[in-house]
Amino acid sequence: MAGYTIAHLDEIEQLDDGREPYRAVRHHFGITSFAINAWTAREAGDRIINEHDEDEAGGHEELYLVTEGRATFELDGERRDAPAGTFVFVERGVKRTAFAGQPGTTVVAIGGEPGVVYEPVGWELWAPITPLYRAGEYAEAADRGRAVSDANPEYGGLAYNTACCASLAGRPAEAVEYLRRAVERSERFRDYAKGDTDFDPIRGEPDFEQLISG
Repeated sequence: MAGYTIAHLDEIEQLDDGREPYRAVRHHFGITSFAINAWTAREAGDRIINEHDEDEAGGHEELYLVTEGRATFELDGERRDAPAGTFVFVERGVKRTAFAGQPGTTVVAIGGEPGVVYEPVGWELWAPITPLYRAGEYAEAADRGRAVSDANPEYGGLAYNTACCASLAGRPAEAVEYLRRAVERSERFRDYAKGDTDFDPIRGEPDFEQLISG
């Protein structure tokens, strides 16, 4: 079996979470040592990289590469032009966003938490479900989450998010089952659940309390 894989960007499935279309490059190749994904703008002026600062726990330092078109980055409010071929490295804590200068502008983002071994959680596959969660459509989000988590059991983040939605949808047994799957992938999900308000509806449930107590 060959120890390599080759794919053109257009061969990687395009996903949509309500912002700009993106391609889950890391997931496509099964990369487990670093995060890498690509965003493509529909129109000139579109925000191609959402505004964020990676300042939270687990935040990444990020390297962006404009592979097609032209982008304008805003880095702590300072605007920088970035035509195709430009690298932009951004440390944690710097507020960053980018806008497309022309349709089809594509930016590849590579990231990782400094000094920490990368652990993929599958957020790329969950992102299209996020709008349902934000809209309070918890039952539908849980249903879709269950399907994507079952299809990709290697990602504890998918199971954890499914558990959150099931809890909010009033489905405690399902919430506990998927939280258990998440914890089996990584103990950090047990710690997350202890303070996550999404689990407030099932706090006091014996199975949930036993699971988070370890």
